Amino acid sequence: MSDSALAWFKSSYSSNDGPDCVEVAIASAPAHPTVHVRDSKDRQGARLTFPDAAWTEFVEFAVHSA
Repeated sequence: MSDSALAWFKSSYSSNDGPDCVEVAIASAPAHPTVHVRDSKDRQGARLTFPDAAWTEFVEFAVHSA
């Protein structure tokens, strides 16, 4: 999926001037929704793609370990 087809949004924990900037986009394909993650300082660089269920598990783990 091309970046132009994704609606990216910045993490609420990222600041405009901080070193840690993460953007996330959700591709809602009917059978296989995926979550895409990229570095907002290098938008053309590598990105990670996760199945919806794996991303949900990660977020729940992160919330409860903070």
